[in-house]
Amino acid sequence: MVSILMNLSFLSGVVSLSMPENPVSYNSQHNLMCTSKTDLDTLPVWQLKKDDKFHGITNGTESVVVSNTRQSTLTIKNVSEIWEGEYKCTFLQKSESYTIAHTASAVMDVALLPIISNTTDPGFPSCQERDLQTVTGKCAIKKSYENYTVTWTKHDIEASVTPKPYESIDGELVYMAETVVSCSSSSKKPQLTCTFTNRRNQNRSASVCINIIYAGEKYCEPEGDWEVTKAGFTAVLHCENEDGQRRRECNNNTTPAKWEEEESDCVNRNVSRVLQSANMVDIGLGSLDENAAQVFSRLEIVTNKTDSIRGFANMEASVRVLSTLSQKLTRINNDSTVNNLLDSSSNLLEESLENSWTGKTNKENLSLAETYLSSFEQLIEVTNVTNNKTKTNIEVSVCRSEQGSECNNKVFNVTVKLAGSDNSTVKTAGFKQLDKYLPNRDEEFKPNSIVVSTTTEKKLDSVKVEIKFELLSPRPRNVKMQCVSWDNVSGQWSSYGCQWKGASDEGGCVCTHLSSFAILMSKYPVEIPGMDVITKVGLSVSVVSLVISLVIEMIVWSAVVKTNTLYLRHIAHINISLCLLVGNCCFLASSKPNLSDIWCKTTVVLKHFCYLSMFFWMLCLSTTLLHQAIFMFHNVSKKNYLKFSLILGYACPLLIVTITFLTNSAGAEGSYYSIDTCWLIYTKPLQGSIHTFLIPVGIIVFVNVFSMLVVIMKLLDHPKNAGTSHEKEKAAAKTVIRTVILLTPIFGVTWIVGFGVMLIDLTSGVMALVINYAFTLLNAFQGLFILLTTCLGDKQTREALLSHLKKNRASASISDSTTKLDSTMKK
Repeated sequence: MVSILMNLSFLSGVVSLSMPENPVSYNSQHNLMCTSKTDLDTLPVWQLKKDDKFHGITNGTESVVVSNTRQSTLTIKNVSEIWEGEYKCTFLQKSESYTIAHTASAVMDVALLPIISNTTDPGFPSCQERDLQTVTGKCAIKKSYENYTVTWTKHDIEASVTPKPYESIDGELVYMAETVVSCSSSSKKPQLTCTFTNRRNQNRSASVCINIIYAGEKYCEPEGDWEVTKAGFTAVLHCENEDGQRRRECNNNTTPAKWEEEESDCVNRNVSRVLQSANMVDIGLGSLDENAAQVFSRLEIVTNKTDSIRGFANMEASVRVLSTLSQKLTRINNDSTVNNLLDSSSNLLEESLENSWTGKTNKENLSLAETYLSSFEQLIEVTNVTNNKTKTNIEVSVCRSEQGSECNNKVFNVTVKLAGSDNSTVKTAGFKQLDKYLPNRDEEFKPNSIVVSTTTEKKLDSVKVEIKFELLSPRPRNVKMQCVSWDNVSGQWSSYGCQWKGASDEGGCVCTHLSSFAILMSKYPVEIPGMDVITKVGLSVSVVSLVISLVIEMIVWSAVVKTNTLYLRHIAHINISLCLLVGNCCFLASSKPNLSDIWCKTTVVLKHFCYLSMFFWMLCLSTTLLHQAIFMFHNVSKKNYLKFSLILGYACPLLIVTITFLTNSAGAEGSYYSIDTCWLIYTKPLQGSIHTFLIPVGIIVFVNVFSMLVVIMKLLDHPKNAGTSHEKEKAAAKTVIRTVILLTPIFGVTWIVGFGVMLIDLTSGVMALVINYAFTLLNAFQGLFILLTTCLGDKQTREALLSHLKKNRASASISDSTTKLDSTMKK
């Protein structure tokens, strides 16, 4: 037996199609009924032929299909030009041996109504020279097959209105009418109205006011494309080869009136068509998924040419495509559609389009970036992404978590770890450039990372999201970071539910909810309350104390310098006080706000040198004492000691400062010093110019402690029957030891605490504040400590000073007595 395969297409006669009477009224609702004479045991398929291609008709926002095996009803809710064309209803019978299509077709003709754009020529008739002005009203519509009847009416116009032949200009039909307006009465508001009537006697009207510039009224002079315009009004021009309008206001608040900046709504026609298609994906003409796939494909092609989407209007239209589709789609399964979505979304974030993101907000008062982000999040949530996708400006990472496991995603070097996502798919998207466009209303913080969005397949009650951001710019010391998520309600970044891990993990964040995340960095370092006051008061007191110390040294010098050891002690004391005095003065000078670069650099060099010299002079004290203790019979002359001290106390610090200055790009800001602090740079342990200060200081403190231990042991072991001269030297040595023992903790502990200031970031909490306060107090009052301990606290110095004061008092008393005696004798 031979099997005969038959394919009989489009058999007519079995199926009939009833249609509404043509032409069909615009915006009306109609039912189309497809009926079969027999039960064909299959449901019919509706199609509409447009542009020589048949499109399937399904249930949508504008069409409803109700079918059984004998009858099907198609309801068009809102008839427009979209629904005109040839309809075909097909019952398709299939078996292994044959395919039979029972078809009925009919044409729907729609009586159209136009979208009218109206203007006048001139746009603002001027009555500056004549009493009557001829004005032409223009109503432009897109070309169509509808043969409209056009009528003109007037309001507050005495002259007649004369219609003129229409013109065909750039795909439009421009209907015109001419009239004359009077300049005699400014109270009238002349108006022209054009009315278009279609074949079903439906009509649509548009009115345009004739805004006359009366004598004495302000106006803006013609400029480029812009004609003379009445003050307080906005001139409008149609975009050339684009959709939309250009507007420019003539400001009435200035004399003379002035033009404002132009506002353009011009949209590339390809972008405009994609947006129109996006609005129509779910009306029922064609499959929703197929329509969406075509829109994403066309959007990818359009956005791939950045010049075609340059400007805010083009960017807004492109984002509206994403926004529209995000509201209409419930699932995206096609992999090519996913790629087109990601490619087009990435294209919009191109760095060259940065200026296209700023402009007016939409009707919901959302910024363009907010709309973009929320739309993309909704789309990616319904997208079936099975593997990681990397585009130029967008990267999507997918993870499937198992019971009790964690999900780890990585996008653009940002790691996202999600705990509590049992048996759920976790999608993480990273966006380059978007951090620049999302509104940041916090004046203290600025974005310092890309934006990362995380969503899950299932709604979770509680989650823990750990994010390791790669910072866009390095975090300066003592600058606070803030982990934030995007709050769709307030339209700004919010720190609610997110916590920064601290200075030890600069890019680390922990959040307890899902959202779009970023990390913000403070524009200013953390400020410690009262620190400036403590520093300035302390340094001022120190400066005065050091001046007093130097004056006392000058007064008591001859009385206290009786041995070589005491000479050593007082020479060192004078130089230490002098170095600290200059250093403190520079510190005070550099605390002045807005200090110039050259003055800041000068004070840094002087502070670096003076504070180092201060420690090296202490080293002179300890090394000389150590020498005397070990080599008891080798006396060093004052001259040799002075040479040694000057070399060690000034030459060595000068050499260190010079080398540091030259090796750090000749003292460049950011390498040798910081313009913010006017002090040396600390980068991290063993990196930064500050170590050329801290390392020598640490060595000197260690040598001083070692020297003091050796000298004390030698003094304790000194023979008791030593001569008187040795006893004097021993007493002098004890005085020097006492000075070193007092100064070493004062200076050494201060800078040990200062090293802690360098290591501990101010964002670390209470401990950082305690250490900073301690360092500031110790450093600021060093001069006062020197005055109280090594000057007034020294018995010999104190006795010499008191003796000097008594002599001055006695001399003053004798002088007063002599004066009184002379006065008595004269009487």
